[in-house]
Amino acid sequence: MGSRLRVCVQRALRHRPFPAGPHDCHRDLDGAVCGQRSHAVASPASIVEDVVALVLARGLGRRMRADSGDGTPLSAEQQSAAAAGLKGMMPMPGPGRRLRPFLDYVLSDLADAGFTRVALIVAPEGDAGDPLREYYQGAGRPARLSVSFVVQPEPLGTADAVWAASEWVGAHPFVVLNADNLYGEVTLRALRLAGGPALPVYQKDDLVLSSAIPPERVAAFAVLTMGPDGTLQDIVEKPGQAAIDAAGPRALISMNCWRGDRRLMEACRDVEPSRRGEFELPMAVRLAIRRGVVFRGLPAKGPVLDLSSRADVTTVVARLATVEPRP
Repeated sequence: MGSRLRVCVQRALRHRPFPAGPHDCHRDLDGAVCGQRSHAVASPASIVEDVVALVLARGLGRRMRADSGDGTPLSAEQQSAAAAGLKGMMPMPGPGRRLRPFLDYVLSDLADAGFTRVALIVAPEGDAGDPLREYYQGAGRPARLSVSFVVQPEPLGTADAVWAASEWVGAHPFVVLNADNLYGEVTLRALRLAGGPALPVYQKDDLVLSSAIPPERVAAFAVLTMGPDGTLQDIVEKPGQAAIDAAGPRALISMNCWRGDRRLMEACRDVEPSRRGEFELPMAVRLAIRRGVVFRGLPAKGPVLDLSSRADVTTVVARLATVEPRP
């Protein structure tokens, strides 16, 4: 029997007070009230060790929706997912040619890494329904994870998406990751066990070689400055090709995967919008650092599978052809 899925509609009011503790009193699919307080009192240690995961699945998928014009061969099912910008629902033909959405592989890695509770940050459900919800409430219901949906009412950026999940997260530490990247069990487990705020740190040349990520795309990632003690000093989002070239082949790169706590959540609430008008997670991290939060860098190796555009589909399909996800 699969784990229950919970549906949580969280209005991302940027000035509401931070929840005082774990808050998970949303209704599950059977209509029962979840998260009612029992007479047993959880110890602080048990709360600290229960690291939850937030998967950013709210993106508009602009690059995926755009027709690259390079003749990338896509099946009818893949073309449909690309046209809708549903990167997480991109069908991957695995063993036996059975189609599984890319997000199944992300959730499977989370389960392998020891996570048990995951929230998918999603858009409000439209009149035509939501294939992601329909799949994970039906045939794709995970067996090893308790999956909730948290609604980000408007696409106001990744920090806003994290803040939308603040009540669901409560006092728990959390790991946040993209729905269109596959980081691997080893990296996710290291984050879960990190004991405090942390991030995986990649080298540019390793990402290019191990992950088949075009060098020019790395310029769209965030560049890191690390201190001699291995802690994060600064992060620059989308630095541009000149800055990436100047940093050299061993430039330190973030793939937008973080472990945080209440202090990062508060920074996501308080961060100012970027020049693009969005509340961005890297800027929230910078704010948290200015407030004294220490993020430990975890040396990481690829591959990191990146499903940003239609041109990525063929490579990702080939990498996952023999993998059977078990979310």
